[in-house]
Order: sequence, then structure tokens, then C-alpha cells
Amino acid sequence: MVPIIDTGDWEVRLQAIADRRSTVDLRIEDAVRAIIAEVARRGDDAVRTFTRRFDGVSTGPISVPRKALQAAFEQSDPQWRRVITEAADNIRRFHEKQLRESWFTDDGDGVCLGQRMLPMERVALYIPGGTAAYPSSVLMTAIPAQVAGVAEIHLASPPQPDGNPHPLVLATAHMLGLQRVYAVGGAQAIAAFAHGTQSIPRVDKIVGPGNAYVTMAKKLVYGQVDIDSLAGPSEVVVLADETAPPVFIAHDLLAQAEHDVLASAILVTPHRETADAVLTHLEQITPGLERRAIAEQALAECGACVVTASMEEAIRVVNYLAPEHLELLVREPWTTLEHIRHAGAVFLGPYSPEPVGDYYAGPNHVLPTGGAARYASALGIDDFLRQQSVISYSRERLARTGPSIVALARSEGLSAHAEAITVRLRSKT
Repeated sequence: MVPIIDTGDWEVRLQAIADRRSTVDLRIEDAVRAIIAEVARRGDDAVRTFTRRFDGVSTGPISVPRKALQAAFEQSDPQWRRVITEAADNIRRFHEKQLRESWFTDDGDGVCLGQRMLPMERVALYIPGGTAAYPSSVLMTAIPAQVAGVAEIHLASPPQPDGNPHPLVLATAHMLGLQRVYAVGGAQAIAAFAHGTQSIPRVDKIVGPGNAYVTMAKKLVYGQVDIDSLAGPSEVVVLADETAPPVFIAHDLLAQAEHDVLASAILVTPHRETADAVLTHLEQITPGLERRAIAEQALAECGACVVTASMEEAIRVVNYLAPEHLELLVREPWTTLEHIRHAGAVFLGPYSPEPVGDYYAGPNHVLPTGGAARYASALGIDDFLRQQSVISYSRERLARTGPSIVALARSEGLSAHAEAITVRLRSKT
């Protein structure tokens, strides 16, 4: 079911798994370019056309009525409402700790320097549809924007057969006070937010994961609007030693593999006995899964069990992969953490499985994928803030430093820059 990779050839084998995320399908790019152009040209009419074509839904109003949001919340299970509220509180508390304040400093000579932290005015959240519902993604994208102080938050999610997004998405939006919700998905949603239509305004930034078409659309509109990242298929790496319960590992790999057929679930361990026990548990557990076919294909094509010669080599494998999620099921997880350089989110110990972070703990589950953890971070408050520099120079400081500024400007051949300083140095007023 899961390919075993022995020490010595792991880099080549694992790169093949990684490449499935980075391969650009030119047919997708061409199709998405056409969708974006049509939405830019025809607005709502194009959005409706693509919704009928791709979702099989003939929509009424693209904007979801507020009464539909409220009805979805009121009709949701009371126990679900309780736990989604608890999760929202945890996520909000975590992200409030990320807030940064504007600052100003007196630099002498009547000079003031500083930085203003300003929230974006209008952002869009994309919440996937497809084979599952993702109210947790509403929490993870909306709450950081709210904490940052974004004035307008817009949400798009693919319509169900009734013409509205999934009821749990609507219920979560209502619970958070979101009122600008649109029944549109796919590349057409991204195009609408980038260009604006009669029903959907142009935004400053688009955040949230999606399928290959959504990701390609975000890539193509970047520059017209900002985006958070180019998310690929989800992934987990479990780093385990002989103390890790194999049954825990098996369940954690399956929790990742059930996402979709491109999800990557990889075990890395220097202990062959642990690997063998995990594979045995997988064979026993997988037949009972609701999403068995998806999980089996994901494990066979995008999963792996890497058996290394040592824990040091196992850590090198982990840092090479730079996974979205990393579980440390080892004797001393905090000590091992010191050697982890590249991972989007790290889960320490046997009682910190990935779903804790996906849903409830507080840190964001919108994470860098496909090795992007080498340079990117989880979605957070900074994604919704702009840093504005502030410079207030005095006559005295310019008189002292002006000649140096003039020299730098002239060294670059920019005489007008130099004269903008010189004219002030000559001024008697």
C-alpha cells in the first residue's frame, strides 16, 4: 500500500513525490486564462455561465441573502455550534498575540522616524467546496482578518445544488458576523475578486486554498491583487522513533490521505520495526474508511515510508521535504524540534495529532505546501496588514546629512534627486 524507501535513495524517490505538486499543467493555465478574460469582460454573466458549466448549478443572485446565512446557523446542530464557537475563541486568542503596533522614535535634531501598521481595506476569502465542507477554513481565514482590523471581508464558496454554498460554511460565516458571501467557486471566483463584477467587488487581497484551477487563477491575477500563497495538495510527515505508537501513526497518515488523491502522507523513521508495524495497522484500518478509495490511492501514489540509518538522517529527510505538517512522535520532541528548520506547523508528542491544529488549537491551518515552508509561513495577522514608513526630517538634520544624500544621488546619475536636496540646502526660508 505504502512504498518503503530504504536509506540511500530517499532523495530521488521523494523528489518524484514532490514533483507531482510543482508540475504545471499548461492546459489548466490556458483554460484559466480564458475564464479570467471572460469574467473581466462580461462580469456576472460570465460567472453564471461558468457556474452552470462547472458546478451544474443555475444560480439566482450571486450574493447569498443574509437570511440564508442566519437560517443555516439556526438550523445547524447545537453541539456543532458549541464546538465551532470554542474553536473560534481559540483561534482568535492565538492570533491576537500576533498583533504589532505602530511605532515612532525621536531620532534627535527634531527628526521623527516610524512605522504605521494599517489593515487592508477589502479582502476576499476563498473557501473550497468539492468532496467535503470546510467551515474550519472560514475560521482560519476570517478571524486573522478580523483581528487585523480589515474593514470589508468578502467570502466566496462553490454552490451546492440548492444554489448556495455548503450550509456549514454559511453558518460559520453568520457566527463570525460575515455578511458579504457569494455562491461562486473555482477560477471564476478568483477572477471576479481580481477584476470586480456587478455583484462582486474588486478586493485588495485573496486568501484561502483551492484546487489546481483556483491556484492557477491566483497565480495569474497576482499583481492586480495580492494573494496569500499558491497552495498545493496537503501533506504530513511523521517523524517517529521506537517510542511512537504505530497505531497512532497509521491513523495520522490516513487522516492526511483521505483529503484527496494527491495528498502526501510520509513516515520517516530509523526503526524498521516501527515502519513494519505501521504498515500492518494501515492494512487493518484502511478497509473501514468512508473515503477508502481516495486514501488508498493517495498512500500508494503520494505516500512513503522512509527507513533511515539514523535519527540524524531522518531529520535531514524532514528538512529536505519542508512539509506543511510535521508530527514529532519521538522520545524528546522538544529537543528534536531544535533541529527542525523547515516545516509549516509542528505537532509535538503522541497527543498532538494534526487534526488538533486543523480545527481547534488556535494556530492557523492555512500553511505553506510543496516545500514552500523553506521561505513561507502560516497565514496570520501580517497577511492582512500593511507597513507604512514615516519620515519627518528637520532643517537641521538635512543641513547636516544633505551633502551625503547628494553624493549618493549623483553616484547613481540621478541629478534631479540631488537637486531636490541641494535647493533646500541653499534656501534661506
